[in-house]
Formats: sequence, structure tokens, C-alpha cells
Amino acid sequence: MDTRNGIENRYTGLILLSGVDTPGISSALFKTLEPFSVTILDIEQVVIRSRLILTVLIDLDPAHAQAVESDLNECAKKLNVDIATSFSNESTQSIAQKTGLIHVIALAQKITPGAIAELASHIASTGGNIERIHRSASFPLTAIEFLVSGSHSDSLRNSLGPSAKKFGVDIAIQDAGLNRFARKLVVMDVDSTLIEQEVIDLLAEVSGVGDQVRAITESAMRGELDFETSLRKRVALLSGQPESIIETVAKQISLTPGARTLIRTLRKLGHGVGLVSGGFSQVVDPIAAQLGIPHVRSNTLEIINGIITGNLSGPIIDRAGKAQALKEFAQLEQITQANTIAIGDGANDLDMIATAGLGIAFNAKPTVQAAAQSALNAPYLDSVLFILGINREDIEESDRED
Repeated sequence: MDTRNGIENRYTGLILLSGVDTPGISSALFKTLEPFSVTILDIEQVVIRSRLILTVLIDLDPAHAQAVESDLNECAKKLNVDIATSFSNESTQSIAQKTGLIHVIALAQKITPGAIAELASHIASTGGNIERIHRSASFPLTAIEFLVSGSHSDSLRNSLGPSAKKFGVDIAIQDAGLNRFARKLVVMDVDSTLIEQEVIDLLAEVSGVGDQVRAITESAMRGELDFETSLRKRVALLSGQPESIIETVAKQISLTPGARTLIRTLRKLGHGVGLVSGGFSQVVDPIAAQLGIPHVRSNTLEIINGIITGNLSGPIIDRAGKAQALKEFAQLEQITQANTIAIGDGANDLDMIATAGLGIAFNAKPTVQAAAQSALNAPYLDSVLFILGINREDIEESDRED
């Protein structure tokens, strides 16, 4: 007896099985263990291109260790697989459930060995230990998820950022726990996020004032004009245009790849979805209705007798307005602010991204990427789902059930 804890001395045994996957391997392995005084402590199995790797951690009587190893060797011969074992007198009480785990998701169209090596090195430099690695998606991006212990989200974000840029890999970092799978509210920008275009630019081109509008936009980007002033100046250039140009522009709009999949999947899972836009309700509202998005906030072009006046109606949706809309949508959905997600690309989205529980910069300006907890630079909006822990296989299976 162990006088320190009053329990019988036990061994822990690690069993590693590898080989070509065929039906019945797992059953045969555990039937081999069944006659012994063994308790299963942990199991992990993965199949990659018909190759099986199965690891089992067991608790066993030290007197049975040699017999267990011998029977497992016979099992390996019958199954035509490799089985390696390692037994030690480590106390089972030391094998505790780890807490404070962090998910690190790496996303890219191509992930190289050098990228994984450098990411793993930087995880270690923060004191982190990789507990598990698995692939959660292979299309349209490859998503590799690391489960890390012993580190901190901010440390990982700061350490991994430079390597991610070097190898063209997007990195998302989230604390593990039940909250990751809680009901969420996802609020996203519209222009250059939900859709591929900037609506004010399309309206300007149709109206023949594209150059003037671009000049105002560039001035605003240099910090010479605030958002409201620049918006009003650009809208004023549309004065006198017929309302019909909105329909003309609407036909030129295309959703960002993956947008429908993202929204359809979120709604199936019961998450709330909202749109906030510095653009115009005459364009945004029909898109929201088409996609079944209930929460919408945007600016409104003033139209009198079928003519655009060059003015705006109602309050301006600027940086502060977007953040306020996110808060109000969360209240309507009865979702805590910690369970909100904001997705955007421009300076006008910064307050919303800072307000949300998780801010995601999508093909964003450098200042926005620096401010957000996660940054996605591939042109697929549904890659947001991988950050939320939703696997591609589950998404596709759900779509097939429709």
C-alpha cells in the first residue's frame, strides 16, 4: 500500500497502435485488455488517408504489466499492426484534467511544415505546451487547431503574429471552455465584408462622379475628414440622380464567397445575426431580407419624388453607431456582450470590434488587424465558422440534410 495516499500501488500504461485502418481493430485491442484489472484513463484515435493511430492510457496492476504487454504483442501480429507500450509507476492522481486551455487556429490555403514548426516554437516560447493538434477543415482553407496549456491568450497573440504574417497564415486565438459553444450574436459590416463591393463607389460611378468620391474617401483615410463629414460630402455628389440608379447598382453587388454558408450555418445553430453598415438602407435591407437576417442598421439616402436629394435621413451610423447597434442587437437576442462577435474591415468598425466579445478583422486595414483578436485574410467569409469550433464536415453534413 502507498502510505501517502492509502491506495494500492498502480501502474499507468501508454499503448500506441498504428497501421492500416480496418474494421474491428479497436474492438480487438480492447478485448485483449478485458481479462486484466485495467481502467481506461484516456483514448485518442485519428485516421488519416486510411492510416490509423490509436493511443490509450490505462491504469493497471503492476503484476499484470508483463502479461498485458505479451498479449498486446500477439494482438498486433493478428491484426497486422504495430503496437508499442510504455508502463510506469506514475500515480493516476497526477493525471489531472488540465484547465486554462487555449485554442490556437491556423488557417491558410497552404500550410507548410515551416509554418507549423515556427508556430509550435513560438507557442513553446510563451510557456505553452501543445496538448492536441487536429485538422478542422480542408476546404476552402486548411484549418489546423492546436489545444495549448500553460500559456496566455495575449502572450500567444503577440508571439504568433509575426510568424503568421511571414508564412501567410491567419491565426485565431480563443480561450477553451463551454462558453466557446454558447449561443452567439454575430454582427458584421456589409461593404467589403458581407459583399465584395463598396456601394458608395458603385453609385458614384453610375452617377459619373467616381473620381470626386474617391478623392473624398482618400482624404478621410488620411485623417483629414471624419466619417460623417466624408459621408455627407460623398452623398451630396449624388444629388439629382434618379432613384433607379440604386436598382442598377444592386445588380452589380455580389456576396463575399462563403457568406451564404456562414449565415445559413449560424441560423441553423440558433445564433443571432446582424448587419451594421455605413452604407445605405436602400441597398442593405433587401440583402438582409434575402438572407433572413433580422437585425439591420444602416444610413438612409433621402429620396423625394424619385430623386436622390444628396442628403441623409435619420441618425448617422458611424463608428460609435455601429458599436451601439451591436449592444442593442445583443439585448434583443438576450445574449451577453461577451458572446458577441463583430466582423469588419475598416476604421469605421473599430469601436464595434472593441465592444464585442470577439473581434474579427476580415481582409482588413492594418490598424483594424492590429486591434482585432483574430484576423482573416483569405477571401472566404465562412472561415469564421472554424474560429467558432465548427468543423467543415459538420457544415457539409448539415447542408446535405436540407
